[in-house]
Amino acid sequence: MPLVRMPGMRPVHMGERAVTMTVDPNGVRRLRSPLPLPPYPRSAIDWLDHWAAEAPDRVFLADRCGDAGDGWRSVTFAQARAKSRALAQALIDRGVTTERPLVILSGNAIEHGLLALAAMTAGVAFAPVSPAYSLVSSDFSKLRHIFDLLTPGMVYAADKERFGPALAAVAGGLEVVTDADFEALARTEVSGAVDAANAAVTGDTVAKFLFTSGSTGLPKAVINTQRMITCNQAMIASALAFLKDEPPVLVDWLPWNHTAGGNHNFGIALANGGTLWIDDGNPTPAGIARTVRNLEEVAPTLYFNVPKGYEMLAERLATNGRLRETFFSRVQLLQYAGAGLAQHVWDALERLAMETIGEKVMIITGYGSTETAPFASTTTWPVGRPGEVGLPAPGLELKLVPDGEKLELRLKGPSITPGYWRQPDKTAECFDDEGFYRIGDALKFVDEDAPEKGLLFDGRVSEDFKLSTGTWVNMAAVRGALVRACAPYVRDAVLTGLDRNHIGAMLVLDLDAARKAAPNLGGADEATLAASPELRRVLQERLDALAAGSTGSSTLVARAVVLDSAPSLDRNEVTDKGSINQRAVMAARPHLVEDLYAEPPPTHVLVADATGKGRA
Repeated sequence: MPLVRMPGMRPVHMGERAVTMTVDPNGVRRLRSPLPLPPYPRSAIDWLDHWAAEAPDRVFLADRCGDAGDGWRSVTFAQARAKSRALAQALIDRGVTTERPLVILSGNAIEHGLLALAAMTAGVAFAPVSPAYSLVSSDFSKLRHIFDLLTPGMVYAADKERFGPALAAVAGGLEVVTDADFEALARTEVSGAVDAANAAVTGDTVAKFLFTSGSTGLPKAVINTQRMITCNQAMIASALAFLKDEPPVLVDWLPWNHTAGGNHNFGIALANGGTLWIDDGNPTPAGIARTVRNLEEVAPTLYFNVPKGYEMLAERLATNGRLRETFFSRVQLLQYAGAGLAQHVWDALERLAMETIGEKVMIITGYGSTETAPFASTTTWPVGRPGEVGLPAPGLELKLVPDGEKLELRLKGPSITPGYWRQPDKTAECFDDEGFYRIGDALKFVDEDAPEKGLLFDGRVSEDFKLSTGTWVNMAAVRGALVRACAPYVRDAVLTGLDRNHIGAMLVLDLDAARKAAPNLGGADEATLAASPELRRVLQERLDALAAGSTGSSTLVARAVVLDSAPSLDRNEVTDKGSINQRAVMAARPHLVEDLYAEPPPTHVLVADATGKGRA
């Protein structure tokens, strides 16, 4: 595999940069990697068996001890195999099947990981569910929907007291396993039934159900087969060739109920004999402190985070020498996912790496979804800007179908889901007549005359809209530009304007940053901050600057309001990942939508002025 060497950048082994493209008479572009898909096992448990034999004493999973999190506890590959086999026997004894799967309500922890491996050993499905559906939601509607869809045979919730209200609402009559029960279950005597069940597993065996975010409705259970998981790791290894140079070390918080954390990152450690240190932090004021402590102690060889996490980490790297020295000491690659990485964060990470180790570290993003296992494409070369998603992985075919001014993406290959559990109508909607999965996104070429330069994310096909003038608005591009212009005070925006005269926006505040703009307000809530003259003055300046660079009505955000309450999980305005459901936010706030188009505009509406003289 080529060693990527760029002036001023840490050398790293990456996969080859290659693609073939054909164009149909109707303008459909078809892209494939000319590289063969490397061999992959029939089951993820084959990796566990291999590393338990090859490196039995190597730590596989580690997490923080107790509530205080002082010190680490860990399991080696040999221990993980032994315990997961005992747990597999317990699942078999209790009649857990794919039709009556194991549902895991708790977050990332050693017990969660071992139960996942146990289910795969026993050839039964498991379903990790967002803890927010149990601990944040007040009506448990999404959790109830999930239980009705899956008909579980067993439930795991680490703390019965914390999860008690949710369990009482949805889990009546089901066996609930907690941490208090776990060790007894992990001492179950193993019989020949475990080996027989494992031997019966094939690539088509359902390994798990992962739920869509529910950003446009109730969550769907995405079927994840063993083939999806194992061949996807072969695709990842073909791109991230350095994974074979040494056992990877990850310090990672990304939730296992999402495909990035539970398939991509957990899978990298398992497939490559690496160690996953479970980060008990997250991108919140309290959570980032725990992440910093973990990264001061453990040096990762590759690092994954969401853009907000990188933004908060960069701020701490700038002031914490110990963190900088440890973090940059071994890391070969920084990868972000979930949204675009702001340019100022990108620049800060490169500058801090240069100051610490004298060279930059490659920053990339990939592309994929829950339905693609998730890895579908990535850059294997350095890029200097956010948004590039690279080229398709070996074994996948990408079909780009003209749709107005965009190219709608469809995918086909062994890592694509066979569909949604017990929802054949939803499955049928998502595949075209050639069997390609319709992901709903659009991509475009960095340079259509040179497809090897890769692809750029171009938003959701269904989100674009027309103004009353007939002018198309590229929603992803306008929203991205608006959020970048208002960074770091705004974390997202909802655009309005369908059949209206201009683009309007509802701004979702980043509370931590917004409070810095109005320090006199202390720990103010959204409503107080939304009315703050200091914050409004800053946002007015940003809106005016954006207007000054607009090229017409299709890019001009003419008016904006600041939301005085956060989008609600129970109202389906926001997913557990924090993604915004645009339609639901507008439906819940029709008065604000009308305010954006009222004449004269109400005083709480910010009116863009390209001259910089807008009112606040």
